[in-house]
Amino acid sequence: MRRYLPVVFLTFSGALWAQSGELWFDAGESILSNRDLGTPFATRGRPSDVQLDNGFRFGFRFGFNSAGHVGHEIQYAYNRTHFIDNTGAILGVPSAGMAIHQGGYNFLYYGTKEGSRIRPFATGGLHFSNFVPPGASATSGGGSTKFGFNYGAGVKVKVSSLFGVRFDLRQYQTGKPDFGGLLTNRSGLLRQTEVSAGFGVLF
Repeated sequence: MRRYLPVVFLTFSGALWAQSGELWFDAGESILSNRDLGTPFATRGRPSDVQLDNGFRFGFRFGFNSAGHVGHEIQYAYNRTHFIDNTGAILGVPSAGMAIHQGGYNFLYYGTKEGSRIRPFATGGLHFSNFVPPGASATSGGGSTKFGFNYGAGVKVKVSSLFGVRFDLRQYQTGKPDFGGLLTNRSGLLRQTEVSAGFGVLF
């Protein structure tokens, strides 16, 4: 997972020349749909044999805004979910906790100009998700990395010249992991809805 973050930061380093910057810490819910990951069986089984569950998320965002209505954000989030094994063939237990690490870039278009106290926005961007199954570690190269796109809306509110709060509603469309070929018979994209609130430092 770590090898992708420098690429994201370097690719969009031009945003660093923006008129203002923001550092946000956010937390909320991670709600999954189309969450069937497939089956460990080659000749039998169902797409719903292995699933992921809803969970929580927290992370940070670096924001850079122009003097007008345009902004950019680079983000990282840690999502906690459960690997659900309806077959018992993989885990030996019904479920176990696991992580999804996400990083990416988003473009923002604000409804009000830079400097406004309240700034509603629409956003879209690209991201990667590193799915780390139970017993594995992202730092040792474990997990399955998939790419996707996301979109949503939110609002930022300046509570003082230095601090602000925000609320986000986003949906992430991401390829489904197979964990090194362990799972087959999966289809479609994993849909993840973020509902979060955050606190930020403005500079």
